[in-house]
Amino acid sequence: MEIQWGAPVALHQPQNGTIEQFSTIEKVRYWLRRKWPVTDAARQTALARIDEAMDCMRPVEDARHAFLVAALSAGFVLTRGA
Repeated sequence: MEIQWGAPVALHQPQNGTIEQFSTIEKVRYWLRRKWPVTDAARQTALARIDEAMDCMRPVEDARHAFLVAALSAGFVLTRGA
């Protein structure tokens, strides 16, 4: 079962021009663990918040906010609809 977390987040990666849509917390978690371009404190915080939200220990909105902070820290650009 996938956990929806509101409106999809669309991220543009300027280095290669790709745009990726994130509409579930599971996809966000996978990307942060397997495909994220940097390992920094923002990424670690986002992973912690996502795990806590998936365990119903923290609101999904907190995980979403931490993910957006990590995305900006990694050089992604939010696109319309994010």
